[in-house]
Amino acid sequence: MTAITFPIKARRELSKRATFGLLASSLVALLASSSAPTPLYESYQQRWGFSDVTITVIFGVYAVAVLISLLIFGSLSDHVGRRPVLGAALAAQALVMVLFAFAGNLDALLLARVLQGLATGAALGAISAGLVDLHAAHGAVANAASAMAGTASGALGSAVFVQLLPAPTKLIYLALGVVFLVQAIGILNAPESSPRRHGALLALRPTLAIPPRARGALLIAAPSLVAVWALAGFYGSLGPSLAALITGSSSVILGGLTVFIVAGSASLTILTFHRLEARRFALVGNILVVVGVAIVLWSLSLGSAPVFFVGTALAGAGFGGGFQGGLRTIVPLAEPGERAGLLSIAYLISYLAMGLPAIGAGILATHSGLAATAREFGGAVIALSATTALGLALSARRNAQRVETVPALSPCLSTGQAA
Repeated sequence: MTAITFPIKARRELSKRATFGLLASSLVALLASSSAPTPLYESYQQRWGFSDVTITVIFGVYAVAVLISLLIFGSLSDHVGRRPVLGAALAAQALVMVLFAFAGNLDALLLARVLQGLATGAALGAISAGLVDLHAAHGAVANAASAMAGTASGALGSAVFVQLLPAPTKLIYLALGVVFLVQAIGILNAPESSPRRHGALLALRPTLAIPPRARGALLIAAPSLVAVWALAGFYGSLGPSLAALITGSSSVILGGLTVFIVAGSASLTILTFHRLEARRFALVGNILVVVGVAIVLWSLSLGSAPVFFVGTALAGAGFGGGFQGGLRTIVPLAEPGERAGLLSIAYLISYLAMGLPAIGAGILATHSGLAATAREFGGAVIALSATTALGLALSARRNAQRVETVPALSPCLSTGQAA
Protein backbone atom coordinates (compact mmCIF):
# COMPACT_ATOMS: atom_id res chain seq x y z
CA MET A 1 0.00 0.00 0.00
CA THR A 2 1.47 3.31 -1.08
CA ALA A 3 1.57 6.04 1.58
CA ILE A 4 -0.16 9.25 0.65
CA THR A 5 1.98 12.33 1.24
CA PHE A 6 0.84 15.90 1.19
CA PRO A 7 3.18 18.66 0.02
CA ILE A 8 4.20 21.07 2.78
CA LYS A 9 4.07 24.64 1.66
CA ALA A 10 7.41 26.31 2.33
CA ARG A 11 7.42 29.49 4.37
CA ARG A 12 7.68 32.44 2.03
CA GLU A 13 10.42 34.78 3.17
CA LEU A 14 10.23 38.52 2.79
CA SER A 15 12.55 40.11 0.26
CA LYS A 16 15.57 42.03 1.51
CA ARG A 17 13.89 45.31 0.57
CA ALA A 18 10.71 44.40 2.46
CA THR A 19 12.77 43.26 5.46
CA PHE A 20 14.68 46.55 5.43
CA GLY A 21 11.38 48.44 5.46
CA LEU A 22 10.03 46.24 8.26
CA LEU A 23 13.11 46.85 10.43
CA ALA A 24 13.00 50.60 9.80
CA SER A 25 9.28 50.74 10.63
CA SER A 26 9.93 48.74 13.81
CA LEU A 27 12.49 51.32 14.90
CA VAL A 28 9.97 54.09 14.16
CA ALA A 29 7.31 52.32 16.25
CA LEU A 30 9.69 51.69 19.16
CA LEU A 31 10.75 55.33 19.40
CA ALA A 32 7.17 56.50 18.83
CA SER A 33 6.00 54.41 21.78
CA SER A 34 8.80 55.81 23.94
CA SER A 35 7.67 59.41 23.32
CA ALA A 36 3.92 58.65 23.32
CA PRO A 37 3.50 59.01 27.14
CA THR A 38 5.00 62.55 27.17
CA PRO A 39 1.78 64.45 26.26
CA LEU A 40 -0.15 62.23 28.68
CA TYR A 41 1.83 63.13 31.81
CA GLU A 42 -0.44 66.06 32.63
CA SER A 43 -3.50 63.79 32.46
CA TYR A 44 -1.80 61.27 34.74
CA GLN A 45 -0.71 64.05 37.09
CA GLN A 46 -4.27 65.40 37.42
CA ARG A 47 -5.66 61.91 37.94
CA TRP A 48 -3.11 60.63 40.49
CA GLY A 49 -1.82 63.87 42.01
CA PHE A 50 1.96 63.40 41.74
CA SER A 51 4.59 66.17 41.55
CA ASP A 52 6.62 67.54 38.64
CA VAL A 53 9.68 65.70 39.99
CA THR A 54 7.78 62.42 39.62
CA ILE A 55 7.40 63.15 35.90
CA THR A 56 11.17 63.27 35.55
CA VAL A 57 11.39 59.99 37.47
CA ILE A 58 8.94 58.39 35.02
CA PHE A 59 11.10 59.73 32.19
CA GLY A 60 14.29 58.59 33.93
CA VAL A 61 13.30 55.00 34.78
CA TYR A 62 12.68 54.34 31.10
CA ALA A 63 16.16 55.58 30.17
CA VAL A 64 17.75 53.51 32.97
CA ALA A 65 15.85 50.40 31.87
CA VAL A 66 17.04 50.90 28.28
CA LEU A 67 20.62 51.23 29.53
CA ILE A 68 20.41 48.02 31.58
CA SER A 69 18.85 46.16 28.66
CA LEU A 70 21.52 47.40 26.24
CA LEU A 71 24.24 46.16 28.61
CA ILE A 72 22.66 42.72 28.97
CA PHE A 73 20.98 42.06 25.62
CA GLY A 74 22.82 44.50 23.34
CA SER A 75 25.08 41.94 21.65
CA LEU A 76 22.79 38.89 22.02
CA SER A 77 21.61 39.03 18.40
CA ASP A 78 25.25 38.74 17.27
CA HIS A 79 25.11 35.19 18.68
CA VAL A 80 21.52 33.90 18.31
CA GLY A 81 20.52 35.91 15.23
CA ARG A 82 18.48 39.07 14.71
CA ARG A 83 15.07 37.41 14.29
CA PRO A 84 14.67 35.69 17.70
CA VAL A 85 15.72 38.76 19.67
CA LEU A 86 13.64 41.21 17.66
CA GLY A 87 10.58 38.97 17.48
CA ALA A 88 10.57 38.50 21.27
CA ALA A 89 11.16 42.22 21.90
CA LEU A 90 8.31 43.32 19.62
CA ALA A 91 5.91 40.78 21.14
CA ALA A 92 6.89 42.05 24.60
CA GLN A 93 6.25 45.63 23.46
CA ALA A 94 2.74 44.68 22.35
CA LEU A 95 2.02 43.34 25.86
CA VAL A 96 3.55 46.43 27.48
CA MET A 97 1.20 48.65 25.45
CA VAL A 98 -1.74 46.78 26.99
CA LEU A 99 -0.28 47.39 30.46
CA PHE A 100 0.02 51.12 29.66
CA ALA A 101 -3.57 51.24 28.40
CA PHE A 102 -5.00 49.78 31.61
CA ALA A 103 -2.58 51.29 34.14
CA GLY A 104 -4.66 52.29 37.15
CA ASN A 105 -2.06 53.99 39.32
CA LEU A 106 1.45 55.43 39.36
CA ASP A 107 3.06 52.08 40.27
CA ALA A 108 1.54 50.41 37.20
CA LEU A 109 2.72 53.30 35.01
CA LEU A 110 6.27 53.03 36.37
CA LEU A 111 6.25 49.24 35.85
CA ALA A 112 5.08 49.68 32.26
CA ARG A 113 7.79 52.28 31.64
CA VAL A 114 10.51 49.94 33.00
CA LEU A 115 9.30 46.99 30.92
CA GLN A 116 9.08 49.25 27.87
CA GLY A 117 12.69 50.31 28.38
CA LEU A 118 13.88 46.71 28.73
CA ALA A 119 12.11 45.63 25.53
CA THR A 120 13.30 48.70 23.62
CA GLY A 121 16.92 48.19 24.69
CA ALA A 122 16.83 44.54 23.59
CA ALA A 123 15.41 45.52 20.19
CA LEU A 124 17.67 48.49 19.42
CA GLY A 125 20.87 46.54 18.88
CA ALA A 126 19.17 43.86 16.78
CA ILE A 127 17.33 46.36 14.54
CA SER A 128 20.30 48.67 14.10
CA ALA A 129 22.64 45.82 13.22
CA GLY A 130 20.04 44.19 10.97
CA LEU A 131 19.65 47.36 8.91
CA VAL A 132 23.41 47.59 8.42
CA ASP A 133 23.57 43.85 7.59
CA LEU A 134 21.13 44.42 4.74
CA HIS A 135 22.78 47.58 3.39
CA ALA A 136 25.80 49.16 5.08
CA ALA A 137 25.35 52.72 3.75
CA HIS A 138 21.56 52.92 3.75
CA GLY A 139 21.42 51.11 7.09
CA ALA A 140 23.37 53.85 8.88
CA VAL A 141 21.04 56.49 7.41
CA ALA A 142 17.90 54.51 8.24
CA ASN A 143 19.04 53.96 11.84
CA ALA A 144 19.26 57.67 12.54
CA ALA A 145 16.35 58.86 10.37
CA SER A 146 13.93 56.20 11.66
CA ALA A 147 14.78 56.96 15.29
CA MET A 148 14.07 60.65 14.72
CA ALA A 149 10.90 59.98 12.74
CA GLY A 150 9.62 57.72 15.51
CA THR A 151 10.24 60.28 18.22
CA ALA A 152 8.51 62.95 16.13
CA SER A 153 5.45 60.90 15.22
CA GLY A 154 5.00 59.50 18.72
CA ALA A 155 4.96 62.88 20.44
CA LEU A 156 2.63 64.59 17.97
CA GLY A 157 0.42 61.54 17.40
CA SER A 158 -0.10 61.05 21.13
CA ALA A 159 -0.90 64.76 21.55
CA VAL A 160 -3.55 64.55 18.82
CA PHE A 161 -5.07 61.48 20.50
CA VAL A 162 -5.14 63.32 23.84
CA GLN A 163 -6.80 66.49 22.56
CA LEU A 164 -9.13 65.23 19.84
CA LEU A 165 -10.13 61.63 20.60
CA PRO A 166 -11.90 59.89 23.50
CA ALA A 167 -10.06 57.67 25.99
CA PRO A 168 -6.66 59.22 25.18
CA THR A 169 -4.74 57.19 27.75
CA LYS A 170 -5.96 53.97 26.12
CA LEU A 171 -6.35 54.46 22.36
CA ILE A 172 -2.77 55.48 21.53
CA TYR A 173 -1.36 52.47 23.37
CA LEU A 174 -3.83 49.98 21.90
CA ALA A 175 -3.08 51.30 18.40
CA LEU A 176 0.66 50.90 18.99
CA GLY A 177 0.09 47.44 20.44
CA VAL A 178 -1.55 46.31 17.20
CA VAL A 179 1.37 47.75 15.21
CA PHE A 180 3.91 45.85 17.33
CA LEU A 181 1.93 42.61 17.01
CA VAL A 182 1.82 42.91 13.20
CA GLN A 183 5.55 43.67 13.09
CA ALA A 184 6.37 40.69 15.33
CA ILE A 185 4.45 38.41 12.94
CA GLY A 186 6.29 39.99 10.01
CA ILE A 187 9.66 39.25 11.62
CA LEU A 188 8.77 35.53 11.61
CA ASN A 189 8.82 35.69 7.80
CA ALA A 190 11.99 37.77 7.51
CA PRO A 191 15.31 36.22 6.44
CA GLU A 192 18.03 35.95 9.08
CA SER A 193 20.92 38.32 8.36
CA SER A 194 23.33 37.15 11.08
CA PRO A 195 24.42 33.50 11.50
CA ARG A 196 24.37 31.86 14.91
CA ARG A 197 27.66 31.55 16.77
CA HIS A 198 28.78 30.36 20.18
CA GLY A 199 28.87 32.53 23.27
CA ALA A 200 25.21 33.53 23.71
CA LEU A 201 25.24 32.98 27.48
CA LEU A 202 28.49 34.90 27.89
CA ALA A 203 26.96 37.71 25.81
CA LEU A 204 24.31 38.18 28.53
CA ARG A 205 27.01 39.20 30.99
CA PRO A 206 27.02 43.04 31.11
CA THR A 207 30.10 44.09 29.15
CA LEU A 208 31.26 46.93 26.93
CA ALA A 209 32.90 45.03 24.08
CA ILE A 210 34.31 47.49 21.54
CA PRO A 211 36.15 46.08 18.50
CA PRO A 212 39.77 47.35 18.64
CA ARG A 213 39.57 48.90 15.17
CA ALA A 214 36.51 50.95 16.24
CA ARG A 215 37.83 52.35 19.53
CA GLY A 216 39.46 55.44 18.06
CA ALA A 217 36.40 56.26 15.96
CA LEU A 218 34.10 55.78 18.95
CA LEU A 219 36.20 58.21 21.00
CA ILE A 220 35.69 60.78 18.24
CA ALA A 221 31.99 60.01 17.81
CA ALA A 222 31.09 59.86 21.53
CA PRO A 223 31.27 63.63 22.26
CA SER A 224 28.95 64.31 19.32
CA LEU A 225 26.48 61.67 20.51
CA VAL A 226 26.58 63.08 24.06
CA ALA A 227 26.09 66.67 22.91
CA VAL A 228 23.11 66.07 20.64
CA TRP A 229 21.35 63.62 22.97
CA ALA A 230 21.71 66.08 25.83
CA LEU A 231 19.69 68.33 23.53
CA ALA A 232 17.10 65.54 23.23
CA GLY A 233 16.94 65.40 27.03
CA PHE A 234 16.51 69.18 27.11
CA TYR A 235 13.45 69.02 24.86
CA GLY A 236 12.13 65.77 26.29
CA SER A 237 11.99 67.22 29.80
CA LEU A 238 11.44 70.95 29.22
CA GLY A 239 10.29 71.40 25.60
CA PRO A 240 6.48 71.25 26.03
CA SER A 241 6.64 73.35 29.20
CA LEU A 242 8.80 75.97 27.48
CA ALA A 243 6.34 76.12 24.58
CA ALA A 244 3.49 76.69 27.04
CA LEU A 245 5.50 79.36 28.90
CA ILE A 246 6.40 81.31 25.75
CA THR A 247 3.06 81.02 23.92
CA GLY A 248 0.80 81.20 26.95
CA SER A 249 -1.15 78.22 25.59
CA SER A 250 -1.87 74.99 27.44
CA SER A 251 -2.60 73.08 24.22
CA VAL A 252 -1.33 69.51 24.41
CA ILE A 253 -0.86 69.50 20.64
CA LEU A 254 1.44 72.53 20.92
CA GLY A 255 3.63 70.65 23.39
CA GLY A 256 3.75 67.63 21.09
CA LEU A 257 4.51 69.91 18.16
CA THR A 258 7.66 71.13 19.91
CA VAL A 259 9.12 67.63 20.13
CA PHE A 260 7.86 66.92 16.60
CA ILE A 261 9.76 69.92 15.20
CA VAL A 262 13.01 68.87 16.88
CA ALA A 263 12.84 65.24 15.77
CA GLY A 264 11.21 65.96 12.40
CA SER A 265 13.87 68.52 11.52
CA ALA A 266 16.53 65.99 12.54
CA SER A 267 15.05 63.28 10.33
CA LEU A 268 14.70 65.63 7.34
CA THR A 269 18.30 66.80 7.75
CA ILE A 270 19.59 63.21 7.82
CA LEU A 271 17.68 62.25 4.68
CA THR A 272 18.74 65.40 2.81
CA PHE A 273 22.44 65.56 3.70
CA HIS A 274 23.35 61.94 4.46
CA ARG A 275 26.00 61.90 1.71
CA LEU A 276 28.01 64.58 3.51
CA GLU A 277 31.27 63.21 4.95
CA ALA A 278 30.56 61.80 8.43
CA ARG A 279 32.84 63.97 10.58
CA ARG A 280 31.92 67.12 8.66
CA PHE A 281 28.24 66.26 9.15
CA ALA A 282 28.82 65.88 12.89
CA LEU A 283 30.73 69.19 12.97
CA VAL A 284 27.96 71.11 11.18
CA GLY A 285 25.39 69.40 13.41
CA ASN A 286 27.03 70.56 16.62
CA ILE A 287 27.39 74.11 15.29
CA LEU A 288 23.66 74.13 14.49
CA VAL A 289 22.88 72.92 18.02
CA VAL A 290 24.83 75.87 19.44
CA VAL A 291 23.03 78.36 17.19
CA GLY A 292 19.59 76.79 17.64
CA VAL A 293 19.68 76.55 21.44
CA ALA A 294 21.06 80.11 21.68
CA ILE A 295 18.06 81.33 19.66
CA VAL A 296 15.68 79.33 21.88
CA LEU A 297 17.17 80.96 25.01
CA TRP A 298 16.91 84.36 23.32
CA SER A 299 13.22 83.68 22.65
CA LEU A 300 12.72 83.32 26.43
CA SER A 301 13.83 86.92 26.89
CA LEU A 302 11.77 88.13 23.93
CA GLY A 303 8.71 86.04 24.75
CA SER A 304 8.48 85.27 21.03
CA ALA A 305 6.92 82.01 19.85
CA PRO A 306 8.16 82.32 16.22
CA VAL A 307 11.75 82.83 17.41
CA PHE A 308 11.36 79.83 19.74
CA PHE A 309 10.21 77.53 16.94
CA VAL A 310 12.91 78.76 14.51
CA GLY A 311 15.56 77.99 17.13
CA THR A 312 13.93 74.63 17.79
CA ALA A 313 14.04 73.70 14.08
CA LEU A 314 17.74 74.67 13.81
CA ALA A 315 18.60 72.74 16.97
CA GLY A 316 16.71 69.74 15.57
CA ALA A 317 18.72 69.91 12.34
CA GLY A 318 21.86 69.90 14.47
CA PHE A 319 20.54 66.90 16.39
CA GLY A 320 20.19 64.97 13.13
CA GLY A 321 23.62 65.94 11.85
CA GLY A 322 25.44 65.19 15.09
CA PHE A 323 23.72 61.84 15.64
CA GLN A 324 24.00 60.52 12.08
CA GLY A 325 27.53 61.83 11.63
CA GLY A 326 28.55 60.13 14.86
CA LEU A 327 26.98 56.80 13.89
CA ARG A 328 28.54 56.81 10.44
CA THR A 329 32.05 57.16 11.83
CA ILE A 330 31.76 53.85 13.70
CA VAL A 331 29.33 51.63 11.74
CA PRO A 332 31.73 50.68 8.89
CA LEU A 333 34.38 49.52 11.38
CA ALA A 334 32.39 46.62 12.85
CA GLU A 335 32.22 43.12 11.39
CA PRO A 336 28.72 41.55 11.10
CA GLY A 337 29.20 39.60 14.34
CA GLU A 338 30.17 42.79 16.21
CA ARG A 339 27.60 45.26 14.92
CA ALA A 340 24.81 44.82 17.46
CA GLY A 341 27.26 45.14 20.37
CA LEU A 342 28.96 48.26 18.98
CA LEU A 343 25.70 49.99 18.04
CA SER A 344 24.29 49.13 21.47
CA ILE A 345 27.23 50.97 23.04
CA ALA A 346 26.47 53.99 20.84
CA TYR A 347 22.87 53.95 22.08
CA LEU A 348 24.10 53.40 25.64
CA ILE A 349 26.12 56.63 25.40
CA SER A 350 23.14 58.41 23.83
CA TYR A 351 20.61 57.37 26.47
CA LEU A 352 22.96 58.26 29.32
CA ALA A 353 23.41 61.70 27.78
CA MET A 354 19.66 62.10 27.41
CA GLY A 355 18.39 60.60 30.66
CA LEU A 356 20.66 61.89 33.41
CA PRO A 357 20.57 65.63 32.50
CA ALA A 358 16.80 65.46 31.99
CA ILE A 359 16.25 64.08 35.49
CA GLY A 360 18.54 66.76 36.91
CA ALA A 361 16.67 69.45 35.01
CA GLY A 362 13.33 68.29 36.42
CA ILE A 363 14.65 68.43 39.98
CA LEU A 364 16.29 71.83 39.37
CA ALA A 365 13.08 73.25 37.88
CA THR A 366 11.23 72.71 41.18
CA HIS A 367 13.79 74.92 42.96
CA SER A 368 14.90 77.50 40.39
CA GLY A 369 11.86 77.76 38.13
CA LEU A 370 11.39 76.71 34.52
CA ALA A 371 12.99 79.71 32.79
CA ALA A 372 16.14 79.67 34.95
CA THR A 373 16.49 75.90 34.55
CA ALA A 374 16.10 76.21 30.77
CA ARG A 375 18.86 78.82 30.64
CA GLU A 376 21.22 76.70 32.74
CA PHE A 377 20.45 73.47 30.88
CA GLY A 378 20.57 75.23 27.50
CA GLY A 379 23.87 76.87 28.40
CA ALA A 380 25.34 73.48 29.28
CA VAL A 381 24.16 72.03 25.93
CA ILE A 382 25.72 74.99 24.09
CA ALA A 383 29.03 74.55 25.92
CA LEU A 384 29.08 70.80 25.25
CA SER A 385 28.26 71.17 21.55
CA ALA A 386 30.74 74.02 21.10
CA THR A 387 33.51 71.95 22.70
CA THR A 388 32.61 68.98 20.49
CA ALA A 389 32.59 71.16 17.35
CA LEU A 390 36.00 72.57 18.26
CA GLY A 391 37.40 69.07 18.79
CA LEU A 392 36.03 67.89 15.44
CA ALA A 393 37.43 70.94 13.65
CA LEU A 394 40.90 70.44 15.18
CA SER A 395 40.80 66.73 14.31
CA ALA A 396 39.91 67.53 10.68
CA ARG A 397 42.71 70.10 10.52
CA ARG A 398 45.28 67.61 11.86
CA ASN A 399 44.16 65.01 9.32
CA ALA A 400 44.46 67.55 6.49
CA GLN A 401 48.00 68.51 7.63
CA ARG A 402 48.95 64.82 7.77
CA VAL A 403 47.84 64.32 4.20
CA GLU A 404 49.77 67.39 3.02
CA THR A 405 53.01 66.23 4.68
CA VAL A 406 52.99 62.73 3.13
CA PRO A 407 55.67 62.84 0.40
CA ALA A 408 54.37 62.22 -3.08
CA LEU A 409 55.62 59.06 -4.80
CA SER A 410 58.03 59.52 -7.64
CA PRO A 411 56.71 58.68 -11.11
CA CYS A 412 58.87 55.56 -11.22
CA LEU A 413 57.65 54.24 -7.88
CA SER A 414 54.04 55.10 -8.61
CA THR A 415 54.12 52.91 -11.69
CA GLY A 416 56.02 50.12 -9.98
CA GLN A 417 59.24 50.65 -12.02
CA ALA A 418 62.76 50.66 -10.60
CA ALA A 419 64.31 54.07 -10.03
